[in-house]
Amino acid sequence: MKLKLGIPKGSLQDATVHLFARAGFNIYVSSRSYFPSIDDPDIECMLIRAQEMARYVSDGVLDAGLTGQDWIAEHELGDGRTGALTPIADLIYAKQSFGKVRWVLAAPEDSAVRSAKDLEGKTIATELVRVTRAYFARQRVKINVEFSWGATEVKPPVLADAIVEATETGSTLRANRLRIIDTVMESNTQLIANNQALSDSSKRTKIENLALLLRAAIEAQGRVGLMLNVRSADLHAVLALLPALQRPTISALSDNAWVAVNTIIEERTVRDLIPLLKAARAEGIVEYPLNKIVL
Repeated sequence: MKLKLGIPKGSLQDATVHLFARAGFNIYVSSRSYFPSIDDPDIECMLIRAQEMARYVSDGVLDAGLTGQDWIAEHELGDGRTGALTPIADLIYAKQSFGKVRWVLAAPEDSAVRSAKDLEGKTIATELVRVTRAYFARQRVKINVEFSWGATEVKPPVLADAIVEATETGSTLRANRLRIIDTVMESNTQLIANNQALSDSSKRTKIENLALLLRAAIEAQGRVGLMLNVRSADLHAVLALLPALQRPTISALSDNAWVAVNTIIEERTVRDLIPLLKAARAEGIVEYPLNKIVL
């Protein structure tokens, strides 16, 4: 029986398809279909809005899916089934970067609002309604929360006094002359699974293997492999320059006076490191890309 897997439609779609490609799975999305094809005969994909993913996984419509912690929290604060899904893997990537998203409380730059308490009796616009209500309840502040269908940043001050909105960089908020007051929650993508699916040994194995490969693809992001040859007499000086994921691998060569060194480093450091390695008398320096790192 195939694993029914939900792929988030919308802002996370392209980033998710790219992540799967790095993990070794090619997903082919058609603008005319909500059922992308995938080059794995044991998986059947369906495009679902991230906001609805937790609901369909918990209800058993899907065996597993990818969605944010924000929408899982929104689901669990509602009247849907709880305890029916299990988080399998934290997958820290977003639509613009491999990082977390913040849901922030923001108000107009020229407003007098400096904290949540300054919004007593005011109107807040957001897509994350239940989480926002829970946040203000913890602050013991009574407010009116209105669901926003989009373009939330343009609503203050005419249509709302403040907003709760997701941001990666804050640039859109600043462009709309909004000031961040507080962070309501941080969120990143998670692979979640239905507990009934996990009770099936073949589906559990498939889900766990998928989680392993997706995590490995994320670990490899921004890193490259580096291999080089160096005389044994110069090895200490070369190793002093090399950061490593664990420790560099050192292998003997046919010429006993030389060794091969293999390591993993941050890609952004390569341009500065290679000249230093060459100056330390390393030779045959090769940089190569990485798709996956399994820790």
